[in-house]
Amino acid sequence: MLDNLGTRFQEIFKKVKGHGKLSEDNIKSALKEVRLSLLEADVNYKVVKEFVNKIKEKAVGEEVITGINPGQQFVKIVNDELVELLGGTNARLTKSAKNPTVIMLAGLQGAGKTTFAAKLAKFLKKKGERPYLVGADVYRPAAMKQLQVLGEQIDVPVHIQEGSKDARGICSDGLNVAKENNATYVILDTAGRLHVDESLMEELKDIKKATRPQEILLVVDAMIGQDAVNLAESFNNSLNIDGVVLTKLDGDTRGGAALSIKAVVGKPIKFIGIGEKIDDIELFHPERLVSRILGMGDVVSLVEKAQEAIDEDDAKSLEEKIKNQSFDLEDFLKQLQNIKKLGPLGGILKMLPGAGQLGDLAPAEKEMKKVEAVIQSMTREERKKPEILKASRKKRIAKGSGVEVSDVNKLLKQFDQMKQVMKMFSNGNFPQMPGMMGGRGKKKFPF
Repeated sequence: MLDNLGTRFQEIFKKVKGHGKLSEDNIKSALKEVRLSLLEADVNYKVVKEFVNKIKEKAVGEEVITGINPGQQFVKIVNDELVELLGGTNARLTKSAKNPTVIMLAGLQGAGKTTFAAKLAKFLKKKGERPYLVGADVYRPAAMKQLQVLGEQIDVPVHIQEGSKDARGICSDGLNVAKENNATYVILDTAGRLHVDESLMEELKDIKKATRPQEILLVVDAMIGQDAVNLAESFNNSLNIDGVVLTKLDGDTRGGAALSIKAVVGKPIKFIGIGEKIDDIELFHPERLVSRILGMGDVVSLVEKAQEAIDEDDAKSLEEKIKNQSFDLEDFLKQLQNIKKLGPLGGILKMLPGAGQLGDLAPAEKEMKKVEAVIQSMTREERKKPEILKASRKKRIAKGSGVEVSDVNKLLKQFDQMKQVMKMFSNGNFPQMPGMMGGRGKKKFPF
Protein backbone atom coordinates (compact mmCIF):
# COMPACT_ATOMS: atom_id res chain seq x y z
CA MET A 1 0.00 0.00 0.00
CA LEU A 2 2.80 2.40 0.91
CA ASP A 3 4.71 1.61 -2.28
CA ASN A 4 1.62 2.03 -4.46
CA LEU A 5 0.57 5.33 -2.88
CA GLY A 6 4.16 6.56 -2.91
CA THR A 7 4.55 5.91 -6.62
CA ARG A 8 1.30 7.68 -7.44
CA PHE A 9 2.13 10.73 -5.34
CA GLN A 10 5.60 11.01 -6.90
CA GLU A 11 4.00 11.10 -10.36
CA ILE A 12 1.51 13.76 -9.24
CA PHE A 13 4.22 15.96 -7.71
CA LYS A 14 6.38 15.64 -10.83
CA LYS A 15 3.54 17.05 -12.94
CA VAL A 16 2.85 19.90 -10.51
CA LYS A 17 6.56 20.85 -10.42
CA GLY A 18 6.45 21.14 -14.21
CA HIS A 19 4.20 24.19 -13.99
CA GLY A 20 5.58 27.67 -13.58
CA LYS A 21 3.00 28.47 -10.92
CA LEU A 22 0.02 26.93 -9.17
CA SER A 23 -3.33 27.81 -10.73
CA GLU A 24 -6.86 26.57 -10.15
CA ASP A 25 -6.63 24.48 -13.31
CA ASN A 26 -3.42 22.57 -12.52
CA ILE A 27 -4.42 22.23 -8.84
CA LYS A 28 -7.75 20.77 -9.94
CA SER A 29 -5.97 18.28 -12.19
CA ALA A 30 -3.53 17.28 -9.46
CA LEU A 31 -6.27 16.88 -6.86
CA LYS A 32 -8.24 14.66 -9.20
CA GLU A 33 -5.26 12.30 -9.32
CA VAL A 34 -4.77 12.55 -5.54
CA ARG A 35 -8.43 11.58 -5.08
CA LEU A 36 -8.11 8.59 -7.43
CA SER A 37 -4.90 7.33 -5.84
CA LEU A 38 -6.42 7.41 -2.34
CA LEU A 39 -9.64 5.72 -3.48
CA GLU A 40 -7.60 3.01 -5.23
CA ALA A 41 -5.79 2.44 -1.92
CA ASP A 42 -9.26 1.91 -0.38
CA VAL A 43 -9.24 5.03 1.80
CA ASN A 44 -12.79 5.88 2.94
CA TYR A 45 -14.47 8.03 0.27
CA LYS A 46 -15.83 10.58 2.80
CA VAL A 47 -12.33 10.96 4.24
CA VAL A 48 -10.90 11.43 0.74
CA LYS A 49 -13.48 14.09 -0.12
CA GLU A 50 -12.74 16.10 3.02
CA PHE A 51 -8.98 15.66 2.58
CA VAL A 52 -9.03 16.92 -1.03
CA ASN A 53 -11.24 19.90 -0.11
CA LYS A 54 -8.79 20.95 2.63
CA ILE A 55 -5.86 20.81 0.21
CA LYS A 56 -7.80 22.83 -2.36
CA GLU A 57 -8.65 25.53 0.21
CA LYS A 58 -4.98 25.90 1.17
CA ALA A 59 -3.50 25.56 -2.32
CA VAL A 60 -5.76 28.00 -4.14
CA GLY A 61 -4.58 31.15 -2.40
CA GLU A 62 -2.78 34.30 -3.50
CA GLU A 63 0.40 33.42 -1.58
CA VAL A 64 0.69 29.98 -3.13
CA ILE A 65 -0.18 31.01 -6.69
CA THR A 66 2.53 33.67 -6.72
CA GLY A 67 5.09 31.46 -4.96
CA ILE A 68 8.48 30.91 -6.55
CA ASN A 69 8.42 27.13 -6.05
CA PRO A 70 4.86 25.86 -6.55
CA GLY A 71 5.83 22.19 -6.59
CA GLN A 72 7.39 22.26 -3.14
CA GLN A 73 4.53 24.35 -1.77
CA PHE A 74 2.02 21.78 -2.99
CA VAL A 75 4.07 18.91 -1.50
CA LYS A 76 4.16 20.77 1.83
CA ILE A 77 0.38 21.23 1.85
CA VAL A 78 -0.25 17.55 1.01
CA ASN A 79 2.30 16.47 3.63
CA ASP A 80 0.68 18.56 6.39
CA GLU A 81 -2.83 17.37 5.58
CA LEU A 82 -1.81 13.70 5.42
CA VAL A 83 -0.12 13.99 8.82
CA GLU A 84 -3.28 15.58 10.23
CA LEU A 85 -5.44 12.86 8.65
CA LEU A 86 -3.39 10.19 10.43
CA GLY A 87 -3.66 11.83 13.83
CA GLY A 88 -1.14 14.66 13.85
CA THR A 89 1.15 13.29 16.57
CA ASN A 90 2.08 9.82 17.75
CA ALA A 91 -0.15 8.49 20.56
CA ARG A 92 1.70 6.55 23.24
CA LEU A 93 0.48 3.88 25.62
CA THR A 94 -1.13 5.06 28.84
CA LYS A 95 0.84 3.88 31.87
CA SER A 96 -0.90 3.17 35.16
CA ALA A 97 0.22 5.10 38.25
CA LYS A 98 0.49 1.75 40.00
CA ASN A 99 1.94 -1.46 38.53
CA PRO A 100 0.96 -3.39 36.56
CA THR A 101 -0.46 -1.53 33.57
CA VAL A 102 -3.08 -3.76 31.94
CA ILE A 103 -3.32 -3.82 28.14
CA MET A 104 -6.25 -5.70 26.63
CA LEU A 105 -6.04 -6.77 22.99
CA ALA A 106 -9.25 -7.25 20.99
CA GLY A 107 -10.04 -8.01 17.36
CA LEU A 108 -11.27 -10.59 14.91
CA GLN A 109 -9.74 -14.01 14.43
CA GLY A 110 -6.76 -13.94 12.05
CA ALA A 111 -5.89 -10.28 12.66
CA GLY A 112 -2.63 -11.27 14.39
CA LYS A 113 -3.50 -10.58 18.05
CA THR A 114 -1.41 -13.40 19.52
CA THR A 115 1.67 -12.53 17.48
CA PHE A 116 1.23 -8.85 18.29
CA ALA A 117 0.93 -9.68 22.01
CA ALA A 118 4.42 -11.23 21.87
CA LYS A 119 5.78 -8.36 19.73
CA LEU A 120 4.45 -5.82 22.22
CA ALA A 121 5.89 -7.79 25.15
CA LYS A 122 9.34 -7.79 23.54
CA PHE A 123 9.00 -4.09 22.66
CA LEU A 124 8.23 -3.26 26.30
CA LYS A 125 10.96 -5.55 27.60
CA LYS A 126 13.55 -3.69 25.51
CA LYS A 127 12.33 -0.50 27.20
CA GLY A 128 13.23 -1.97 30.58
CA GLU A 129 9.70 -3.09 31.53
CA ARG A 130 8.67 -6.47 32.99
CA PRO A 131 5.81 -7.68 30.76
CA TYR A 132 3.55 -10.63 31.54
CA LEU A 133 1.42 -12.39 28.91
CA VAL A 134 -2.01 -13.88 29.57
CA GLY A 135 -3.56 -16.26 27.04
CA ALA A 136 -7.36 -15.89 27.15
CA ASP A 137 -8.27 -17.19 23.69
CA VAL A 138 -10.28 -20.22 24.83
CA TYR A 139 -11.74 -21.06 21.40
CA ARG A 140 -9.00 -21.13 18.75
CA PRO A 141 -7.17 -24.47 18.82
CA ALA A 142 -3.55 -24.15 20.00
CA ALA A 143 -3.89 -20.39 20.62
CA MET A 144 -2.57 -20.74 24.18
CA LYS A 145 0.22 -23.02 23.04
CA GLN A 146 1.22 -20.50 20.37
CA LEU A 147 1.44 -17.73 22.97
CA GLN A 148 3.44 -19.99 25.29
CA VAL A 149 5.95 -20.79 22.53
CA LEU A 150 6.29 -17.10 21.62
CA GLY A 151 6.76 -16.23 25.29
CA GLU A 152 9.60 -18.73 25.57
CA GLN A 153 11.27 -17.25 22.47
CA ILE A 154 11.36 -13.76 24.00
CA ASP A 155 11.85 -14.97 27.60
CA VAL A 156 8.60 -13.47 28.91
CA PRO A 157 6.35 -15.40 31.36
CA VAL A 158 2.96 -16.57 30.08
CA HIS A 159 -0.15 -17.44 32.10
CA ILE A 160 -2.49 -20.00 30.51
CA GLN A 161 -5.12 -22.45 31.76
CA GLU A 162 -5.46 -25.16 29.13
CA GLY A 163 -8.90 -26.75 29.01
CA SER A 164 -10.62 -23.78 30.69
CA LYS A 165 -13.38 -21.94 28.83
CA ASP A 166 -13.61 -19.15 31.41
CA ALA A 167 -11.81 -16.26 29.67
CA ARG A 168 -12.72 -13.79 32.41
CA GLY A 169 -11.38 -16.12 35.11
CA ILE A 170 -8.13 -16.73 33.21
CA CYS A 171 -7.55 -12.96 32.90
CA SER A 172 -8.33 -12.33 36.58
CA ASP A 173 -6.05 -15.16 37.73
CA GLY A 174 -3.33 -14.08 35.30
CA LEU A 175 -3.46 -10.52 36.61
CA ASN A 176 -3.07 -11.74 40.20
CA VAL A 177 -0.09 -13.94 39.29
CA ALA A 178 1.49 -11.03 37.37
CA LYS A 179 1.19 -8.83 40.47
CA GLU A 180 2.90 -11.49 42.57
CA ASN A 181 5.73 -11.55 39.99
CA ASN A 182 6.10 -7.75 40.10
CA ALA A 183 5.18 -7.34 36.43
CA THR A 184 4.96 -3.77 35.16
CA TYR A 185 2.71 -4.65 32.19
CA VAL A 186 0.08 -7.36 31.70
CA ILE A 187 -0.96 -8.08 28.12
CA LEU A 188 -4.29 -9.91 27.70
CA ASP A 189 -4.58 -11.91 24.48
CA THR A 190 -8.35 -12.32 24.11
CA ALA A 191 -10.33 -14.49 21.70
CA GLY A 192 -11.59 -13.33 18.34
CA ARG A 193 -14.36 -14.45 16.01
CA LEU A 194 -14.69 -14.66 12.26
CA HIS A 195 -17.11 -11.73 12.54
CA VAL A 196 -18.45 -9.38 15.21
CA ASP A 197 -21.21 -10.98 17.29
CA GLU A 198 -22.99 -10.41 20.59
CA SER A 199 -21.32 -13.26 22.49
CA LEU A 200 -17.84 -11.94 21.58
CA MET A 201 -18.67 -8.45 22.80
CA GLU A 202 -20.21 -9.74 26.04
CA GLU A 203 -17.09 -11.78 26.80
CA LEU A 204 -14.83 -8.79 26.14
CA LYS A 205 -17.01 -6.56 28.33
CA ASP A 206 -16.72 -9.13 31.15
CA ILE A 207 -12.92 -9.17 30.83
CA LYS A 208 -12.84 -5.36 30.79
CA LYS A 209 -14.96 -5.22 33.94
CA ALA A 210 -12.81 -7.81 35.75
CA THR A 211 -9.37 -6.40 34.86
CA ARG A 212 -10.00 -2.66 34.34
CA PRO A 213 -7.39 -2.25 31.59
CA GLN A 214 -5.62 1.08 31.12
CA GLU A 215 -5.51 0.41 27.39
CA ILE A 216 -7.87 -1.48 25.07
CA LEU A 217 -6.14 -1.89 21.73
CA LEU A 218 -8.05 -3.08 18.68
CA VAL A 219 -5.83 -5.21 16.44
CA VAL A 220 -6.88 -4.75 12.81
CA ASP A 221 -5.63 -6.55 9.70
CA ALA A 222 -4.76 -3.72 7.29
CA MET A 223 -5.62 -5.98 4.34
CA ILE A 224 -9.37 -6.26 5.00
CA GLY A 225 -10.26 -3.06 3.16
CA GLN A 226 -13.26 -0.93 4.08
CA ASP A 227 -14.32 -3.46 6.73
CA ALA A 228 -11.44 -2.12 8.86
CA VAL A 229 -13.35 1.10 9.52
CA ASN A 230 -16.66 -0.68 10.17
CA LEU A 231 -14.88 -3.09 12.51
CA ALA A 232 -13.26 -0.26 14.47
CA GLU A 233 -16.64 1.47 14.85
CA SER A 234 -18.30 -1.73 16.15
CA PHE A 235 -15.61 -2.44 18.75
CA ASN A 236 -15.42 1.19 19.79
CA ASN A 237 -19.19 1.40 20.34
CA SER A 238 -19.09 -1.67 22.61
CA LEU A 239 -15.74 -1.26 24.41
CA ASN A 240 -14.68 2.37 23.96
CA ILE A 241 -11.26 1.36 22.66
CA ASP A 242 -8.18 3.50 23.34
CA GLY A 243 -6.31 2.90 20.12
CA VAL A 244 -5.73 0.77 17.07
CA VAL A 245 -2.92 -1.57 16.00
CA LEU A 246 -2.50 -2.12 12.27
CA THR A 247 -0.98 -5.47 11.33
CA LYS A 248 0.22 -6.57 7.87
CA LEU A 249 0.62 -2.97 6.74
CA ASP A 250 3.39 -4.19 4.45
CA GLY A 251 1.25 -6.83 2.77
CA ASP A 252 -1.30 -5.26 0.42
CA THR A 253 -1.74 -2.41 -2.05
CA ARG A 254 -5.24 -1.61 -0.74
CA GLY A 255 -4.52 -1.07 2.92
CA GLY A 256 -5.62 2.56 2.88
CA ALA A 257 -8.95 1.86 4.55
CA ALA A 258 -7.09 1.31 7.80
CA LEU A 259 -5.61 4.80 7.45
CA SER A 260 -9.18 6.16 7.55
CA ILE A 261 -9.75 4.88 11.09
CA LYS A 262 -8.53 7.98 12.94
CA ALA A 263 -10.69 10.30 10.84
CA VAL A 264 -13.83 8.14 11.04
CA VAL A 265 -13.64 6.62 14.53
CA GLY A 266 -11.58 9.28 16.28
CA LYS A 267 -9.19 6.78 17.86
CA PRO A 268 -5.43 6.98 17.27
CA ILE A 269 -3.28 4.33 15.61
CA LYS A 270 -0.67 3.40 18.24
CA PHE A 271 1.37 0.62 16.63
CA ILE A 272 1.93 -0.84 13.18
CA GLY A 273 3.07 -4.32 12.23
CA ILE A 274 5.51 -4.25 9.31
CA GLY A 275 6.45 -7.91 8.95
CA GLU A 276 6.20 -11.39 10.39
CA LYS A 277 9.28 -11.37 12.64
CA ILE A 278 8.92 -10.75 16.37
CA ASP A 279 10.82 -7.44 16.04
CA ASP A 280 8.64 -6.15 13.19
CA ILE A 281 6.66 -3.64 15.23
CA GLU A 282 6.85 0.14 15.29
CA LEU A 283 5.27 2.93 17.28
CA PHE A 284 3.01 4.77 14.87
CA HIS A 285 4.42 8.17 13.92
CA PRO A 286 2.08 9.90 11.42
CA GLU A 287 4.77 12.27 10.15
CA ARG A 288 7.23 9.42 9.53
CA LEU A 289 4.70 7.30 7.63
CA VAL A 290 3.74 10.30 5.49
CA SER A 291 7.43 10.92 4.75
CA ARG A 292 7.71 7.36 3.46
CA ILE A 293 4.56 7.70 1.35
CA LEU A 294 5.77 10.96 -0.21
CA GLY A 295 9.23 9.58 -0.98
CA MET A 296 11.05 11.71 1.62
CA GLY A 297 12.36 8.71 3.52
CA ASP A 298 12.35 8.14 7.27
CA VAL A 299 15.90 8.59 8.52
CA VAL A 300 14.82 8.91 12.16
CA SER A 301 13.25 5.42 12.19
CA LEU A 302 16.29 4.01 10.37
CA VAL A 303 18.65 5.43 13.01
CA GLU A 304 16.45 4.02 15.80
CA LYS A 305 16.50 0.60 14.15
CA ALA A 306 20.28 0.74 13.84
CA GLN A 307 20.69 1.72 17.50
CA GLU A 308 18.59 -1.26 18.58
CA ALA A 309 20.20 -3.78 16.21
CA ILE A 310 23.89 -2.84 16.43
CA ASP A 311 25.79 -3.30 19.65
CA GLU A 312 27.83 -0.22 20.66
CA ASP A 313 30.87 -2.34 21.59
CA ASP A 314 30.71 -4.07 18.19
CA ALA A 315 30.62 -0.67 16.48
CA LYS A 316 33.70 0.51 18.40
CA SER A 317 35.50 -2.76 17.66
CA LEU A 318 34.73 -2.35 13.94
CA GLU A 319 36.05 1.19 13.99
CA GLU A 320 39.32 0.01 15.57
CA LYS A 321 39.70 -2.81 13.01
CA ILE A 322 39.25 -0.39 10.14
CA LYS A 323 41.82 1.97 11.67
CA ASN A 324 44.45 -0.73 12.19
CA GLN A 325 43.55 -2.48 8.90
CA SER A 326 42.65 -5.84 10.49
CA PHE A 327 39.10 -6.00 9.04
CA ASP A 328 38.53 -9.55 7.72
CA LEU A 329 35.75 -11.68 6.21
CA GLU A 330 34.60 -12.67 9.70
CA ASP A 331 33.94 -9.00 10.44
CA PHE A 332 32.33 -8.54 7.03
CA LEU A 333 29.92 -11.41 7.76
CA LYS A 334 28.99 -9.84 11.09
CA GLN A 335 28.17 -6.54 9.35
CA LEU A 336 25.97 -8.34 6.80
CA GLN A 337 24.11 -9.99 9.67
CA ASN A 338 23.71 -6.62 11.41
CA ILE A 339 22.15 -5.23 8.24
CA LYS A 340 19.71 -8.17 8.17
CA LYS A 341 18.62 -7.29 11.72
CA LEU A 342 17.33 -3.97 10.40
CA GLY A 343 14.88 -5.80 8.12
CA PRO A 344 14.60 -6.46 4.37
CA LEU A 345 17.05 -4.42 2.28
CA GLY A 346 14.19 -2.85 0.31
CA GLY A 347 12.54 -1.65 3.49
CA ILE A 348 15.79 -0.18 4.82
CA LEU A 349 16.62 1.72 1.63
CA LYS A 350 13.10 3.12 1.36
CA MET A 351 13.76 4.96 4.61
CA LEU A 352 16.37 7.01 2.76
CA PRO A 353 15.14 10.15 0.93
CA GLY A 354 14.61 9.50 -2.79
CA ALA A 355 15.33 5.78 -2.52
CA GLY A 356 11.81 4.93 -3.67
CA GLN A 357 13.06 5.46 -7.24
CA LEU A 358 15.62 2.65 -7.00
CA GLY A 359 13.20 0.13 -8.51
CA ASP A 360 13.30 -3.61 -7.87
CA LEU A 361 15.76 -4.40 -5.08
CA ALA A 362 15.22 -8.17 -5.19
CA PRO A 363 18.52 -8.81 -7.11
CA ALA A 364 20.51 -6.92 -4.45
CA GLU A 365 18.77 -8.90 -1.70
CA LYS A 366 19.61 -12.14 -3.53
CA GLU A 367 23.24 -11.09 -3.97
CA MET A 368 23.57 -10.39 -0.22
CA LYS A 369 22.29 -13.88 0.59
CA LYS A 370 24.77 -15.38 -1.86
CA VAL A 371 27.69 -13.49 -0.30
CA GLU A 372 26.63 -14.60 3.18
CA ALA A 373 26.40 -18.23 2.04
CA VAL A 374 29.91 -18.10 0.52
CA ILE A 375 31.50 -16.68 3.70
CA GLN A 376 29.63 -19.14 5.93
CA SER A 377 31.02 -22.01 3.82
CA MET A 378 34.56 -20.96 4.76
CA THR A 379 36.43 -22.13 7.83
CA ARG A 380 37.22 -19.59 10.54
CA GLU A 381 40.86 -19.58 9.45
CA GLU A 382 39.87 -18.88 5.83
CA ARG A 383 37.74 -15.93 6.90
CA LYS A 384 40.63 -14.52 8.91
CA LYS A 385 43.22 -15.17 6.18
CA PRO A 386 41.51 -15.13 2.74
CA GLU A 387 44.97 -15.16 1.09
CA ILE A 388 45.20 -18.93 1.85
CA LEU A 389 42.23 -19.61 -0.44
CA LYS A 390 43.69 -21.56 -3.35
CA ALA A 391 41.87 -23.45 -6.13
CA SER A 392 40.90 -26.56 -4.12
CA ARG A 393 39.54 -24.52 -1.21
CA LYS A 394 37.59 -22.24 -3.52
CA LYS A 395 36.06 -25.26 -5.23
CA ARG A 396 34.96 -26.66 -1.84
CA ILE A 397 33.49 -23.32 -0.76
CA ALA A 398 31.61 -22.92 -4.05
CA LYS A 399 30.12 -26.38 -3.72
CA GLY A 400 29.17 -25.79 -0.09
CA SER A 401 27.40 -22.52 -0.83
CA GLY A 402 25.74 -23.58 -4.09
CA VAL A 403 27.58 -21.08 -6.31
CA GLU A 404 30.26 -21.10 -9.00
CA VAL A 405 33.99 -20.71 -8.28
CA SER A 406 33.79 -17.46 -10.26
CA ASP A 407 31.36 -16.12 -7.61
CA VAL A 408 33.88 -16.90 -4.87
CA ASN A 409 36.62 -15.13 -6.85
CA LYS A 410 34.32 -12.15 -7.41
CA LEU A 411 33.63 -11.83 -3.67
CA LEU A 412 37.33 -12.03 -2.81
CA LYS A 413 38.18 -9.39 -5.40
CA GLN A 414 35.46 -7.03 -4.15
CA PHE A 415 36.55 -7.60 -0.54
CA ASP A 416 40.13 -6.78 -1.45
CA GLN A 417 38.99 -3.56 -3.17
CA MET A 418 36.93 -2.65 -0.11
CA LYS A 419 39.95 -3.15 2.15
CA GLN A 420 41.97 -0.84 -0.08
CA VAL A 421 39.31 1.84 0.29
CA MET A 422 39.27 1.33 4.08
CA LYS A 423 43.04 1.65 4.14
CA MET A 424 42.82 5.01 2.39
CA PHE A 425 40.17 6.20 4.83
CA SER A 426 42.25 5.13 7.83
CA ASN A 427 45.29 6.96 6.42
CA GLY A 428 43.26 10.06 5.63
CA ASN A 429 44.02 9.77 1.91
CA PHE A 430 41.17 10.15 -0.58
CA PRO A 431 42.61 9.75 -4.09
CA GLN A 432 40.50 9.17 -7.16
CA MET A 433 40.24 5.52 -8.11
CA PRO A 434 39.09 4.38 -11.55
CA GLY A 435 36.75 1.47 -11.98
CA MET A 436 35.56 1.06 -8.39
CA MET A 437 32.02 2.16 -9.21
CA GLY A 438 31.27 0.67 -12.57
CA GLY A 439 34.33 -0.83 -14.18
CA ARG A 440 37.02 0.26 -16.63
CA GLY A 441 36.44 3.37 -18.63
CA LYS A 442 33.82 4.80 -16.27
CA LYS A 443 34.01 8.15 -14.49
CA LYS A 444 36.50 8.29 -11.64
CA PHE A 445 35.01 8.50 -8.15
CA PRO A 446 36.75 10.08 -5.14
CA PHE A 447 37.05 7.94 -2.01
